[in-house]
Amino acid sequence: MNAAGRMSRFFLWGALVFLYAPVVVLIAYSFNDSRFAVTWQGFTLRWYSGLLDNAETMAAARNTLIVSLSSTLLATALGTLLAVGLGRHRFRGRSAVELLLLLPIIVPDIIMGVALLTMYTAVHFPLGRTSIVLAHVSFQISFVTLVVRARLQDFPPSLIEAARDLGADEWRAFRRILLPLLAPGIVAGALIALALSIDDFVITYFTAGAGASTLPVRIYSMVRRGVTPEVNALSTVLLATTLLVTWLAARARRR
Repeated sequence: MNAAGRMSRFFLWGALVFLYAPVVVLIAYSFNDSRFAVTWQGFTLRWYSGLLDNAETMAAARNTLIVSLSSTLLATALGTLLAVGLGRHRFRGRSAVELLLLLPIIVPDIIMGVALLTMYTAVHFPLGRTSIVLAHVSFQISFVTLVVRARLQDFPPSLIEAARDLGADEWRAFRRILLPLLAPGIVAGALIALALSIDDFVITYFTAGAGASTLPVRIYSMVRRGVTPEVNALSTVLLATTLLVTWLAARARRR
């Protein structure tokens, strides 16, 4: 291997270590028997078992599960219909809709959070799990639509035309032909939306009311009192959940 190749490999491994070494340290110290995150005193699982006995943490986990599943189901249904409408129909203002779809992706989360909080306050909408669900749908729907529409671009329109010629109405052609062929894209979009919802902190922080904290917000409140192995354990659980959902999304897209 020449000097350029060795240098490229060196920078590659250096970048990987820089990115993932903090994550490895966090996971390792979640098994630390010491209450202080800077000294190692042996292996233990008591911080993970302690999470189950923490009422506030379990409430945050329950809120995360409810919010993530609810927003993902709603965003997947709306995003799929929007992708089909944009992909199969031509209408006035179509370009504007496509541009608006990109805004939740490119606009900073803090601006989205402040904007949603301002809107909720203006219309006197109570903050809670419902406000978080609607806030998550506002950015999840863009990702679902883009993934499903990418799948729709490979769909031959002649199949729908053949189905219509054979007597199928619009709904039957959509349900029996289009929907099964879009299923991999729908599943991938839903899993990506689920991972984004589980991980979201900024938008959730602005739109959550009392008693509606999710796991990222709970971790933030715990870190403010100091980093302990319990925080590392909770962060590891959240990281493992996100990696699992991301892996399932990648596998669904490949299949």
